[in-house]
Amino acid sequence: MTTDGNHIKLEELFKKSNVKLGDSVMIETNNATHVGILIPRHEYADANHLVLKLKSGYNIGIKIGKIKSIKKITEKVDPNIKPDTNYKYKDYFSHENTDQNFSQSQLPNLSLLSTGGTISSKIDYRTGGVMAALTAKELNDSIPELARIANIDPEVVLSEYSENIKPEHWSLIARKVANNILSGKYDGIIVSHGTDTMHYTSAALSFALQNLPIPIVLVGAQRSSDRPSSDASLNLIGACTFATRSRFSGVFVAMHYSISDEVIACHIGTRVRKNHTSRRDAFHSIDVYPFSLIKKDHIEISRQYTDLKFQERNKNLESMVVRPNFESKVSLLKFYPGFDCRMIDYCVDLGHKAIILEGTGLGHINKECFSQIENAVNKGIIIFMTSQCIWGRTGLTVYDTGRDLLNLGVIPLSNMTSETALVKAMWCFGNFTEEKEVIKTMTSNIANEFTNRIIVD
Repeated sequence: MTTDGNHIKLEELFKKSNVKLGDSVMIETNNATHVGILIPRHEYADANHLVLKLKSGYNIGIKIGKIKSIKKITEKVDPNIKPDTNYKYKDYFSHENTDQNFSQSQLPNLSLLSTGGTISSKIDYRTGGVMAALTAKELNDSIPELARIANIDPEVVLSEYSENIKPEHWSLIARKVANNILSGKYDGIIVSHGTDTMHYTSAALSFALQNLPIPIVLVGAQRSSDRPSSDASLNLIGACTFATRSRFSGVFVAMHYSISDEVIACHIGTRVRKNHTSRRDAFHSIDVYPFSLIKKDHIEISRQYTDLKFQERNKNLESMVVRPNFESKVSLLKFYPGFDCRMIDYCVDLGHKAIILEGTGLGHINKECFSQIENAVNKGIIIFMTSQCIWGRTGLTVYDTGRDLLNLGVIPLSNMTSETALVKAMWCFGNFTEEKEVIKTMTSNIANEFTNRIIVD
């Protein structure tokens, strides 16, 4: 395979047809005619397909063995040529003085840490599925608008779909972020991540890294970067814009605010949840407004932020607290009609240290499970209660079921989301040894995981 990602078989076809990457061509196959632009394939593409970008914006893979002829229509600039950093460009989130040349030395510095996910993926034209393909550098290079926002140092931390992320990966990411912050080189840290468990990782970093001097922004994509409907570029541009221009530090998640491309939302790392499988506005803040909305070159901070615990960015690196350890022996059990109460016994037998029960409504569970709960508590297992409802808070003093659960030793977690509760319990047991300290920390507001008032739009 050559340096531009094309195999010998494809290079020979290009040479024979007198075409190159970036050319507009007409391709005749055994049963169809296609017109489009020849574009590079990712590093792991097989040797039997070329990629054509159609006028519609979609890319297709064409099997080489079915090609009868390739005719050049017009010659284009080689798409592998990287843009000059000193150029005039009016990007979507345009900064002030967009019509003037800018100097890279005057721009802030960002660290871009890639962990994998759809934002770092492309279509595999052999299978038709999405596969991991882009490194952090390739992701950065694919979005020339970023060169106007910051000097970006891209780096791969790991390359995993987010369903493969484990607590040990949270520790790895947290340590890497902390090291980059302590270097004093950066004005913000961007972490690209798969969307399915991004809200778990944002919660993990919120607890593992406290008193942050600069913002950490996690960003993902619902659709791979080579699709015309991809949200990857604008999400990353929005994340970088916030990381360089917001005066607040903390952990955030930057994703589309609506299905349109007009606004990017930055959510608080412990108050965000993925609520849709495929929409670009899949992420929502729970019981709070998004911390900020990024509209072109303007960042709007929520009027609610004054009720939350946030500090302004600063240069005091010594105040940052790094506690990156997580204990995986914590369970999240969702109650449902017909729930087998022996699941609680099973967690006890596995040696788990805590159970997060996701109860109904205000935080209830069938009374048939009370003996299992009592047994678990007597054996030193701490049981916390959250609600299956997305919005609202637990209330175990309203009905007799809730009062009975309190008497058994179940600890309610107000409006902390179930996912954040799981992560926080893993973090507590990874960093504290005394049960009293774990309970005190779990019920204390560390990183805005609790909010004082409920807001539902």
